[in-house]
Order: sequence, then structure tokens, then C-alpha cells
Amino acid sequence: MKKINKFDLEERLIDFAVLIIEIANSMSKTKVGYHLSGQLIRSGNSPALNYGEAQSGESRKDFIHKIKIVLKELRETFVCLKIIYRTKLNKSEEKLKKALTENNELIFPIISG
Repeated sequence: MKKINKFDLEERLIDFAVLIIEIANSMSKTKVGYHLSGQLIRSGNSPALNYGEAQSGESRKDFIHKIKIVLKELRETFVCLKIIYRTKLNKSEEKLKKALTENNELIFPIISG
């Protein structure tokens, strides 16, 4: 069994996507809750999927383009999480704080890398 490197970006993005799904599943069952949970699922799972696709980029330019999409989706997710946090549409403040922290940490390796 392969040991997973703590800093493996793909694994962190997958773990982040799982956390996003857990948050979305526990969102308030209101019109706004449904809307934002749907948005959160789309933008919060996209980075892992696009990162996986980037690994098979057809060229350096294609790889860079796909990584920029990962960054764009992470930024969108960060704003969505902040809205959910401020409006208290999710009961798990702990999970939201964890997601906000991880989201922020995922953005910076991509910018500086």
C-alpha cells in the first residue's frame, strides 16, 4: 500500500472536495441553502477534477490553463464558503472554518508554485 505524502496536492484537493460535499449535505434546507450548496458543490469539487485533467495536459500551455481554472474555482469556493459562514446556513462552524483554512492554503501553493 502506497503511503500518501501529506503535501500531495491531488490528495489534498480530493480531501477538500469530500469536505465540501459534507458541508453541502448539511446545509440549511431553504431556497438559499439549496442554491448555495449546489454552487459550493460545483466550485468546490472542480479543483480536484481539473487538477487531475491538468496532469494529462496536451502541452505546457494547456497544463497552465487548467491550473489557472483550478485557482479560479478555489477562489470562487472561498467566497461561497464565506457567504455560507456569515449567513449561518450551515450548523457546523468547525467544518466551515476547516474548509476556509484549507481553501486558503490550497490557493497559495498554486500562486507561488
